[in-house]
Amino acid sequence: MSGGAYAGVDVGGGGIRVRIETGGGVLAQGEDPAPVPRVQGRVDLDRLAARITTAVAKATAGEGAAGEASGTPGGTGAGGWFDAMAVGVTGLPGLVRDPSTLWRVLGARFGLGALVVAGDMVTTHVGALGFRPGVVVAAGTGVITLGTDLDGVWNQADGWGHLLGDHGSGAWVGAQGLQAALRAHDGRAGGSPILLERMTARYGHPLDLVAAVYESGAAAHQLASFAPDVAAAARAGDPVAQGIWAEAGRHLGQAAVAAAQGLESVFSWGGRLFDAADLLMEPFQSTVRDLLPGARFAPPRGTSADGALALAKGAADGAVRPHHPYLYVFTADRSRAGTSR
Repeated sequence: MSGGAYAGVDVGGGGIRVRIETGGGVLAQGEDPAPVPRVQGRVDLDRLAARITTAVAKATAGEGAAGEASGTPGGTGAGGWFDAMAVGVTGLPGLVRDPSTLWRVLGARFGLGALVVAGDMVTTHVGALGFRPGVVVAAGTGVITLGTDLDGVWNQADGWGHLLGDHGSGAWVGAQGLQAALRAHDGRAGGSPILLERMTARYGHPLDLVAAVYESGAAAHQLASFAPDVAAAARAGDPVAQGIWAEAGRHLGQAAVAAAQGLESVFSWGGRLFDAADLLMEPFQSTVRDLLPGARFAPPRGTSADGALALAKGAADGAVRPHHPYLYVFTADRSRAGTSR
């Protein structure tokens, strides 16, 4: 892999993050914070491919070293080339209709020898644990937990979206906080005046909140944007907000244990929800230990974008095997694009 050029792309509810490596060192990184493009609820892969292209081009603007290192023309700027790229996508499986769309666009655009398209819980898993077996909770706008050895064991828990699941996610925390604010506005039991104050400062009248959520086209993103307010209220001593975070941690712990069947009891985590580790970690870990006393916790080695970069390098070596519907590998000869359930 020395001398090659690789790109790892993390596509989550909070936007797109890019890691570029060439010659064994990180060349560039970048971020596009806009929500994931969707059409009729599904991820719009054509628009996403254009967004990824722009994000990678911006991250590597003015850098020609990767092209020199990889022996391919054009560098990794506007005419960039990579030996391999990996994209971790929120909504895979379930909301990604045809992952080969990304191969057709990105493979041609960047001259790829290989492209990995995986669920963002796979890239979070690899980022957190490397290629070691275990369970990783990926929690941001949504939440999905994956227990895997990247071979024969693939256990998914939750990841069912903000209407059907994603319990303990950023969208869940934000929704619980807004519901508590609205209860306080109405004078119903269980409300939080502090959260009502924060909701009003952000949205104005409750009817403005209703319009913002239901007309946004990205309700989960809108709900998750209130999670930092719930965290601030909890740190200020609001018992309702503190209870929301404690319950979120319990939900995440229960999902982690559910995904641990057939695996060594090693647990890690990833995603921006864990930026609130002071509120989330204790109930998460204590729930896991209560249900599985022998559990061990491993702090994450890196992020989902780091995991995507590791998968790209592995794909270039032929070491990453596909497992549909969680992980797809496309190559120039298409020889490894099949499934190995």
